[in-house]
Amino acid sequence: MDHLLRVLQTDRSDSEIIGYALDTLYNIISNDLEEEEQDENSQKQTEDLGSQFTEIFIKQQENVTLLLTYLEEFDFHVRWPGVKLLTVLLKQQGPQVQQIILVSPMGVSRLMDLLADSREVIRNDGVLLLQQLTKSNAAIQKIVAFENAFERLLDIITDEGNSDGGIVVEDCLLLLQNLLKNNNSNQNFFKEGSYIQRMKPWFEVGDDNAGWSAQKVTNLHLMLQLVRVLVSPTNPPGATSSCQKAMFLCGLLQQLCTILMATGVPADILTETINTVSEVIRGCQMNQDYFASVNAPSNPPRPAIVVLLMSMVNERQPFVLRCAVLYCFQCFLYKNQKGQGEIVSTLLPSTIDATGNSVSAGQLLCGGLFSTDSLSNWCAAVALAHALQENAPLKEQLLRVQLATSLGNPPVSLLQQCTNILSQGDKIDRRGSKVQTRVGLLILLCTWLSNCPIAVTHFLHNSANVPFLTGQIAENLGVEEHVVQGLCALLLGISIYYNDNSLEDYRKEKLKQLIEKRIGKENFTEKLGFISKHELYSRAAQKPQPSFSNPDYVMFDHEFTKLVKELEGIITKAIYKTTEEDKKEEEVKKTLEQHDNIVTHYKSVIRVQDQELEELKKQVESLKVQNEQLQTTTTQQVSQIQQHKDQYNLLKVQLGKDNHHHSSCNDVVQMNGVQPEEVSRLREEAEELKHRLELLEEQLREKDSLIETLKCSPLAMETADRSSQTHRGLEVDSELHREVETLRTQIQLQTTDIARLQMEKQDLLQQMSAAPVPVSGDGGTMTAGLEGRLSALLQETKELKNEIASLTEERTSLKQQLDSSNSTVAILRTDKSTLQQEVAESKKEQDDLLVLLADQDQKIVALKNKLKELGEPVEDEDDIESGDQGEEDEEDGKEEAED
Repeated sequence: MDHLLRVLQTDRSDSEIIGYALDTLYNIISNDLEEEEQDENSQKQTEDLGSQFTEIFIKQQENVTLLLTYLEEFDFHVRWPGVKLLTVLLKQQGPQVQQIILVSPMGVSRLMDLLADSREVIRNDGVLLLQQLTKSNAAIQKIVAFENAFERLLDIITDEGNSDGGIVVEDCLLLLQNLLKNNNSNQNFFKEGSYIQRMKPWFEVGDDNAGWSAQKVTNLHLMLQLVRVLVSPTNPPGATSSCQKAMFLCGLLQQLCTILMATGVPADILTETINTVSEVIRGCQMNQDYFASVNAPSNPPRPAIVVLLMSMVNERQPFVLRCAVLYCFQCFLYKNQKGQGEIVSTLLPSTIDATGNSVSAGQLLCGGLFSTDSLSNWCAAVALAHALQENAPLKEQLLRVQLATSLGNPPVSLLQQCTNILSQGDKIDRRGSKVQTRVGLLILLCTWLSNCPIAVTHFLHNSANVPFLTGQIAENLGVEEHVVQGLCALLLGISIYYNDNSLEDYRKEKLKQLIEKRIGKENFTEKLGFISKHELYSRAAQKPQPSFSNPDYVMFDHEFTKLVKELEGIITKAIYKTTEEDKKEEEVKKTLEQHDNIVTHYKSVIRVQDQELEELKKQVESLKVQNEQLQTTTTQQVSQIQQHKDQYNLLKVQLGKDNHHHSSCNDVVQMNGVQPEEVSRLREEAEELKHRLELLEEQLREKDSLIETLKCSPLAMETADRSSQTHRGLEVDSELHREVETLRTQIQLQTTDIARLQMEKQDLLQQMSAAPVPVSGDGGTMTAGLEGRLSALLQETKELKNEIASLTEERTSLKQQLDSSNSTVAILRTDKSTLQQEVAESKKEQDDLLVLLADQDQKIVALKNKLKELGEPVEDEDDIESGDQGEEDEEDGKEEAED
């Protein structure tokens, strides 16, 4: 071996000698025997030799690294023997070689290149190499997956013809299983990469299903197992749920159901398909609803569930197929209260088909429950128990089911019929184990009666049931009967623990006295422990799928093992409790119920108050909207005031023109030299008018300052209280109104003076016409000009009056709008104060309620502490949840009150 290794190290350029050296090392290490007649001892000796040579080879890690470099050679005579040699090394010393490859730079990446080789021999052997490399090594599995292995393997499977392909497809599927099984990271990567959608073509089976080859059966079997790897109940619930949804959305579940209902499918493929569909729909409401809608292609169409149940209760069907159907039914009902209700409803009197044309699921279960085949009894009983699992209303509904046993006899209830068969089981001739029949019925009864006091009352109402149970428990039977005795003890314990003491003859204390006298508490506890100590119980508790090698091992159901684990300790404590402790426990339970009712009442009150607070919040929001609208209106009013300011400025300019015209007239009269006394008097009056105009201008300047104040008022109005804003607006408006009135008075005075001046002017003209002093043509012309200017002044004065009138009307409308805004703001202020009072009262009431709740919580904690002191199990989660809920309610109440 040393010489061969030296050849590998020194003769790298000679591909032929390297190939021979690799082949020789492969033959040395390989355990393949050419002669079939070699005995087992020789086989074992050869395996030992191969393992020893492998240890020698990998003792120097450089040898494996050197081998990895030769795998990069494209030469077929070097690459192919290198692949075979590394594969056999992994077979002999897998973990050690894996570790060397893992620490080698780019070691795994070099091996992934084999899948891209165009030569099928190398590619196929590369798949086998990766199978050995990825066994039980999560780190290498992740690296291979992220090196695009899923894409390449799925491409190979597609190129080879999917399920119709040869052994290469099988090898690729085995490698995919290595990468995905128990590797949550790779499963998530597979789902996120949309590779689930590429699995759908695998299951496209044609109508002609005759003559399947053995390789196709193997391939399809591995494909179904690969689907189950992704939706296994042992995976994290979130990962399983997302894969289940993806399989429904891409149509994979629909394709599986097509195979399920197809004809001519081999039995083992059909069985594995049923198991696969079971886990695809388990706990996924969307998939369960779809499965309930699937119909078999029969005439008339029947639901797939009914067709499957017919196979389950048919004793001529293969055992593994019947177990698969039971698992499918259990998965359909798992966390599916809607499906449970549909199954139970087929048994109720109001829904039974009187014509008898169709067979329902409930009728099939009842038929299997009372058939003469013990396996059918057990399967039907367990299936019916799953229909009642964690569903108290259906347990009460099932008490209504009546069965017609024979002609002329009155019907009996389903519960009564189950107990009758249980008590007469030894007298009925059955095919199979009679113990199996009784175990199935006891599983059904225990599931039915647990957490259902009404069912317990119905069970105890039959006076023969309790003596039968005590008789079964008290007898010293063989080992095969131990399971029946343990289940009888469990059923009797359930009848005690969930007894509401409504039957005087079968009250809790009387039943415990009966156990103490006829069985003994220690003996009862010992018989109860027979269940959990049984080997088949431990096997059933491991995983949900029923896995029995033969019908004789069919005994326990996975979900029932959970119920036993939950009830065993509770029943043992209940048996050893005294009457006084029971009474105290009942009192404590009643007190707790009362407190719970009080807490529930207060929670409802708080919930109502929360709703009222929400309504008040909505009202406040609407009032805010109204306030915003009012603010918009106020802004519009401010803009109107700005317009009025502009009109005032225009008025100021016009008054300035009037002053100019008066001055011109006086100058003209003085220049003409007509009546100096009258002219001087007119000048004085003009001066007086000028003085009045100056006063008017001063008042206009004051008005301008007020308008500037009004212009700045919108910013103040946004930050100040709305009522003060409206009041200030009214003051400003009233002041402006007073200014306008003053201005109007002064204009009227001015108009009067102008009229008086006109009269004096007329008198002056008459005097001039009567005087002997001749008037020149220029003087007449100037007089005519004076008359024209005076008429123009009168016209402008008239226009000024009209503008003042329109301004007055606009001011009046503005005042009305501000009055309306003031009334609206007053109403809003009143509503706001009312809302604040209501919120304060609600906060006070809520604080009082929170104080009461805190007191109740303290009482409940004290009572639960008493229960713990009495030895009664009290779950701390309830305390934590109730405490958390109380804190959340208190915080929510405080936040909403503050709002």
